Amino acid sequence: MMWWKKKSLYLLLLSLGLATLIWVQMGMFLTHLIFGTQLKMNFFKFCLSLFMEDSFYYFLVIFLVNTLLTYILLITIIKIGRQVIVSKKFTRRLLECKDIELTSLIRSTYGHNENLIVVKSDSVLAFTMGYIKPTIVLSTRLIQLLENDELRAVIEHETFHKNNHDPLKVFILEIIAQSLWFIPLTQWCQQNYSIISEILADEYAVQKMRSEIELSTALIKLIKYHVSFKDTPSLVHFSGGSINYRLQQLVEPNEVIPIKLTIRNIFISIHVLLFFIGMVLLTTA
Repeated sequence: MMWWKKKSLYLLLLSLGLATLIWVQMGMFLTHLIFGTQLKMNFFKFCLSLFMEDSFYYFLVIFLVNTLLTYILLITIIKIGRQVIVSKKFTRRLLECKDIELTSLIRSTYGHNENLIVVKSDSVLAFTMGYIKPTIVLSTRLIQLLENDELRAVIEHETFHKNNHDPLKVFILEIIAQSLWFIPLTQWCQQNYSIISEILADEYAVQKMRSEIELSTALIKLIKYHVSFKDTPSLVHFSGGSINYRLQQLVEPNEVIPIKLTIRNIFISIHVLLFFIGMVLLTTA
């Protein structure tokens, strides 16, 4: 479990580091454009300095740079705004379907406080949502489907996501991956963090249950009831992606699952970053 934790931390830090590098440079350039602040070590300003002022290519580069900055800003703002709106609607819809009696019973039976609710639904639902105070959501159909120990294993799985604030981390990685699409490493980080977070949650549940059986049978039962969410905020669903990885890890817990990075992704990302860093360093020469 320690190896997976380190891997997830490395992925998170790598993605945040790349985003910080780009966003800081972008903020510096926007400050230069708006307030006329003189800049040192700025990639975007250096791109403009390569061309003669008032030339066709100079204005073309200005247009391309401004288009890129506008795209990154709009994607980030739209993504955050949409998540806020959808999250409020989704939360309101869940609260309208809340089964008060069953919620109280499950909380008392499995030792959870207000961070767990049961909703009336014919779909098999088990997920964690919420960025500041994550909440575990279970459906009445799920409770009917699973045995007591299987349900406990699912709750322990989601408890890990709640305690680890995975919905917030996944959301941040999604924003970075979408806004910095020209650096494939960010997409790789987002996809593999999601896989590893599920494996970590499974291992946490196995430790709590002291057996892989309950979690495995629960996972197998829920596979055929997989629900595809549409128009929902970022959430972490028990029977979501990475099923094959999770089953393999449950069957062979000592085997290390290789998280592969394609040569194409490495090639593009390294060249984009080398170009970007090289331009920044040249501004100080």
